Amino acid sequence: MTESTIHFTAPSEQLPLCNSADLQDGGLAVPFDVVYAGQTCRAFAIRFEGQPQAYLNRCSHVAMELDIQENKVFDRDGQWLVCSSHGAEFSPETGDCVGGPCNGGLVKITLSEENGVVRWHTAYNLMPLEF
Repeated sequence: MTESTIHFTAPSEQLPLCNSADLQDGGLAVPFDVVYAGQTCRAFAIRFEGQPQAYLNRCSHVAMELDIQENKVFDRDGQWLVCSSHGAEFSPETGDCVGGPCNGGLVKITLSEENGVVRWHTAYNLMPLEF
């Protein structure tokens, strides 16, 4: 007889993050804190081409936050997410590295938007910070 292992995954929660109006195309990011893989991390939400997106605020080249100027993660033209320390550039839609020093892309966080509210979704390795 063989044993089988059953894995249970906690259902994803949708947690309020900000009002839809707080995210402007190519504008400042809205920061929030998460626990990712057991570590407290900063994350950010942005809007690009009308869609809200969110990522861990951690450059894939060296684990540093992208923004040296508070909540400024876009380049001057509002087209790419840029690491202010290393110059790595990332796609705002996917988090994929598109230029500069990289070791992969940004860690994407699922968002949803409904009735003027943007929510972020938990996952097996992404939880809210408990106080």
